[in-house]
Amino acid sequence: MNENHERKLEVTARDVFDVLVKRWIIIVLCGLVVASAFLLGTKLFITPQYQSTTTIYVLSKQNDDKLTSTDFQVSTHLTKDYARIIKSRDVAEQVVDRLGLEISASSVQGKISVETEEDTRIVTIVVKDPDPVMAQQLAEAIREVSAKKIVDVMKVETVNVVDAASLPTSPSTPNTRNNVILGAALGCLLAIAIILLQHYSNDTIKDTDDVEHYLGLNVLASIPTNEPATKKKKRGGRK
Repeated sequence: MNENHERKLEVTARDVFDVLVKRWIIIVLCGLVVASAFLLGTKLFITPQYQSTTTIYVLSKQNDDKLTSTDFQVSTHLTKDYARIIKSRDVAEQVVDRLGLEISASSVQGKISVETEEDTRIVTIVVKDPDPVMAQQLAEAIREVSAKKIVDVMKVETVNVVDAASLPTSPSTPNTRNNVILGAALGCLLAIAIILLQHYSNDTIKDTDDVEHYLGLNVLASIPTNEPATKKKKRGGRK
């Protein structure tokens, strides 16, 4: 029984492969159509976002003469507090006033993301905006305002600039290439699912191969049901 079961599975897999190979053009066309739709949707409905990044280094010094291991440990644990200050409403409001923006402080907060790596005292500020120049200006202003805020609130010695805000030259999102690949994959999978569903939901006997495969009978001969129109005309003429 195990051998018969394995053979049945093998034949089923071959049947699936044969069905898909016969309709490969439909699968490819469906993939191309959906990929084109994803490309068009990406271009028309998704606003490109430019990303500007700046990094700061924060170190709380408890002793004016020397730095102790405790200073380093405290600074590392406080990086999350620094991130909270950077994204605070007060910092956002000061940035709006400094740049003379006509957007709300909450909108500025939504453009900011802060990244802190474990066991480091470096904080990365990332700003996204549809305008690359505005993204850079926001990142610079946020870094300057938040640095002063961190010094005042956390009573640290200073906040040093590691990297100034960069001017993005290409959008960070959306990723058009990935969207097109995703669309093509989804289109092909959708076509495969529909083809297999139609094929296996149709349980009619279509040819002699189906008779041998599903009924286990050997076909000795076959009688055509539809004769060509030319033969019918010839027979009609003889009468």
